[in-house]
Amino acid sequence: MTQAKDPAQFGIVVAGHGSRDPDGVREFEALVEVIRARAPQHAVSHGYLEFASPTIAEAVKASLAAGVRQIAVVPGVLLGARHAKNDMPSEVLALAREYPEIDFHFGAPLNLHPQLLQLAQERIVAAEALSPHTVRRDDSCLVLVGRGTTDPDANGEIAKLARMLEEGMGFGGVHVCFSGTAKPLVDDGLRAAARLGFKRLVVLPFFLFDGVLVKRIYAAVDALRQREPELEVLKAAYLGVHPFVADVLIDRAREAVEGRAAMNCTLCKYRVQIVGFEQQVGEPQQAHHLQVRGLLEKVGATAAIPTPAKPGFTPYEPHPIEAESFRIIAAGLDWSVFPAAHLTALQRLVHTSGDFNAVDDIYFSPGAIETGIRALLRCKRVVADVTMVQTGLKRALLEQLGIETWCGVHDRETFLMAQAQGITRSAAGIRRAWEKFGNDIILAIGDAPTAIAEATRLIREHGWRPQLVIGLPVGFVGTRESKDDLRRCMQVPRITNSGTRGGSPWAATVVNAMMIDALNQLAAYEPG
Repeated sequence: MTQAKDPAQFGIVVAGHGSRDPDGVREFEALVEVIRARAPQHAVSHGYLEFASPTIAEAVKASLAAGVRQIAVVPGVLLGARHAKNDMPSEVLALAREYPEIDFHFGAPLNLHPQLLQLAQERIVAAEALSPHTVRRDDSCLVLVGRGTTDPDANGEIAKLARMLEEGMGFGGVHVCFSGTAKPLVDDGLRAAARLGFKRLVVLPFFLFDGVLVKRIYAAVDALRQREPELEVLKAAYLGVHPFVADVLIDRAREAVEGRAAMNCTLCKYRVQIVGFEQQVGEPQQAHHLQVRGLLEKVGATAAIPTPAKPGFTPYEPHPIEAESFRIIAAGLDWSVFPAAHLTALQRLVHTSGDFNAVDDIYFSPGAIETGIRALLRCKRVVADVTMVQTGLKRALLEQLGIETWCGVHDRETFLMAQAQGITRSAAGIRRAWEKFGNDIILAIGDAPTAIAEATRLIREHGWRPQLVIGLPVGFVGTRESKDDLRRCMQVPRITNSGTRGGSPWAATVVNAMMIDALNQLAAYEPG
């Protein structure tokens, strides 16, 4: 990207998240009209990252058709999380390569701009004015609801906003909750706030526009009102279409062209070591939204919308040498004696081990493969006991299916926990996975019997319920015993074997087999 030659002349592309809810799309486009009216000297267009159309690339083409030679792409999102740090920048980089003669500039998200704090203040005051009761602010609790992300920095900004509104407006207390991903969730947050003893709760969704999530927040407020009829609960409006929002977006565009666009890099998990997110430092900047880009236009705005992961998949295509290997494997054994659901995993274990006898002692609990495939598509996270399992997973399949992996064996906190608790690092990594992710994981153990022992202990003693446990370590010390114990652990679906054979490649192979089956199932899917 080159330096802009005339900062006064540029086009503005407002990049929205996009929504399946037409109300949210209408409000976003109404805001774009406000921006056009307040910045008539700029060619203003808009595009969406997900679901809605036009796409960001189409919005850029519209700007180029208007004759601009430099473009500021401004994230129409509140906070800097994955969309603003990964998805949208990846789109801009691709466009910069496609149009090398154009100066592209990427702006910062809205963030906690003073005008947005003033707008939040307006929304709160308007909600209070609708009440027939007079209640002091110090007898009121502000419940601030954020979107919730996997980025602790963005979630922390919600807490910061809550504190600023609490102190600036004189609330007696504040409670933060989220619509998803982060905790506490809305229902839990409202229940907790209702128990704090305040006369009034004011619920403010820190959202730009209406949509599925805002409607759920207001529905949760209605449910609380029914449960707690003696407690006054007020609904404040989300930010919405407002000149303040338009002005902040225009400011962000100007900052971008002038080279002043500022992100919060001090606590960015992609740049520095943040406690609990160490593995994401230096993570490649890549898009995570391509499967749902422009989806509504593809399926029709009024049609039933398929699950986002399903459109656009093709069956798994093995390399010719791999395909020949599996032709030999298929002919080398009578596979009719095995359940059809197990064949991909079993044949791939033969391929990995080079031994047809590897299938003799593999144990699948009832429905384990089917449960594992559903968990891959729903939970989208695989936890490994060692990095060899993690690196053995097929990268292309992980990316196609949007599955994340995690292994904590080398993290600093794992080391500290192992020392303090007197356990192995593998066991400490499993304990951290239990604490970090709860039940929504597939657990793949290929190296450490102590990892299996810790997993079964947490399952029996603390109610942990991973979606599937794969336990296939190799070795002679405690290996047989740990596998036997896992096989008897009837509380969870599990895949293991008996004896000393196994290893990290075996555990990774089972996960790869399920990903291949999942991809092939998605490729065969036809929207209803």
